[in-house]
Amino acid sequence: MAEAALSSMAKTAGGSDSREKVLRRFEFGDRMFRILTRSSAIAVLLVLGGVIVSLVQGSLPALSKFGFGFLTSDAWNPVTENFGAAPAIYGTIVTSSIALLIAAPIGFGIAVFLTELCPYQLRRPIGIAVELLAGIPSIIYGIWGMFVFAPFLQAHVQPALIATFANLPVLNQLFAGPPYGIGILTASVILAIMILPLISSISRDVFNTVPAVLKEAAYGIGCTRWEVMRSIVAPYTGVGLVGGIMLALGRALGETMAVTFVIGNAHKIAPSILGPGTTISATIANEFTEADGAIYTSSLITLGLLLFIITFIVLAISRLLLMRVEGKGAR
Repeated sequence: MAEAALSSMAKTAGGSDSREKVLRRFEFGDRMFRILTRSSAIAVLLVLGGVIVSLVQGSLPALSKFGFGFLTSDAWNPVTENFGAAPAIYGTIVTSSIALLIAAPIGFGIAVFLTELCPYQLRRPIGIAVELLAGIPSIIYGIWGMFVFAPFLQAHVQPALIATFANLPVLNQLFAGPPYGIGILTASVILAIMILPLISSISRDVFNTVPAVLKEAAYGIGCTRWEVMRSIVAPYTGVGLVGGIMLALGRALGETMAVTFVIGNAHKIAPSILGPGTTISATIANEFTEADGAIYTSSLITLGLLLFIITFIVLAISRLLLMRVEGKGAR
């Protein structure tokens, strides 16, 4: 009996040691995982801080020479080293805004059709077809826009717009001028096509998160499809829809090659959206390789800093909107 007791105690001690080793291994793995994730977060902050410092440092010569006037000036003369960012800022904001106004309703409509109205057998093929638009390189959009879409607008759409709004105040200035084909409107439509898959796919995914019992209950009390989408689906998915719109706006603000092909690259502010213009990213792409002076290079880097600030403001506004939507949902 004494030998059995000793054997049992030895087994117990051995089992205890084994458990301690397992616990120590788990603790070590948990500590390493915590260090790894924390290091990743810190690395992102360091990279972001490095980008900001580099942009600010590179912008100092231009900001020192032009000051706040750099934001309001429409001059862009490399010979005299006189630069201004107003046309690029104007073109960036206008093209992105028009693209969002075009793409958001169409994207929501596609998402509603795929989740509520489309036959089940066609949902996947149509969804894949829409998402394939996001896989097309931006330079392909630019080439197509320049050689196919812009001539079509010049021959058929822009003359009709000019004639239709010729006698209407304000709108006759918005759609004035000769039909160039290329211009702010053309770039905006190309951007709308590019961000359409992003809006539609995100909207479709968030619409699918709505519990079926909520929609069935609404249909049970006699609600129409429109009433269900307006009163049930839209409030339930508001956060996701706002997030999708802001992601699409972020892409539109920074798009480069497609816009460069079709916007005309003219450093001027014109009231007509049919005329040529430029954006921040298009200006940098077109002229960075030709910048041979300190002020010229610094002016382009300052444009990059302005694009960074604009994107940051858009993200901040999106976070505020998301917080408001989440607050209303909680109440």
